[in-house]
Amino acid sequence: MTPLHQIQPLKYRAIWISDVHLGYRGCKADYLLDLLRTVETDYLFLVGDIIDLWSMRKTMYWPQSHNNVVRTILGKAKHGTKVIYIPGNHDESLREFDGAVFGNLSIHTEYVHTTRDGRRVLLLHGDKFDALLSCGRGWDFIGNIGYDGLLFINRILYKLRRYCGYGYWSLAGYIKNNIRNARNHVRRFEASVAREAKHRHMDVVICGHIHHPEIRNIDGVLYCNDGDWVENCTALVEKYDGSLELIHWSDRQLALKADLYAPTADVARVA
Repeated sequence: MTPLHQIQPLKYRAIWISDVHLGYRGCKADYLLDLLRTVETDYLFLVGDIIDLWSMRKTMYWPQSHNNVVRTILGKAKHGTKVIYIPGNHDESLREFDGAVFGNLSIHTEYVHTTRDGRRVLLLHGDKFDALLSCGRGWDFIGNIGYDGLLFINRILYKLRRYCGYGYWSLAGYIKNNIRNARNHVRRFEASVAREAKHRHMDVVICGHIHHPEIRNIDGVLYCNDGDWVENCTALVEKYDGSLELIHWSDRQLALKADLYAPTADVARVA
């Protein structure tokens, strides 16, 4: 497989990342650092749960790699990248600073971005839509096992797979995709977010929260979820022609999905 940096330029108009969960042991900070140090971007959107204050209230965990992520983001802001921070439910304390501006870094509960090709994009974390949905037995099953336990097993499997020469694979993501009720919950969440964007006359909506990277058209709205840096190590990017693409960074793989420029185009899998 051709490395990502050999098939497309590593300079983007915008990059969206969310659900990094700095301060949590499951955070893949090293992968994120590799992305941040490899790419250049005009806009960097932090779409919630960048810092996991919930986890830090239970156990203080803050290794140097997590500090390096913060320093790298601030360094990009210092050198001209416009950084927009949209707090999520795990860093919701920052929502009280809505509208605050610190040089090239600003905080907003929601934000509207316009792509190079003129599409209006609604940016939000998405937790308020998840709270309105019934999770069902499949999602309860994940909760009963324990999300932390799944990620602990996932870390062991990753080390074994890496030792054997295989790429990254997410156990939690597999369960979400293969338990019917859990999968239906994700689809209902996506539909609710897209419905809100359509109500506001937006062309695109970008969110995070559910750790399920996706690009697909829902009733005339391009729904994008940039994924996370606990299970999937994914980011959403806007190229200089205005097209959006979802990339998987854990092994610098090919792009996962692209919107093919038009908000009404069918989503194509390109990897």
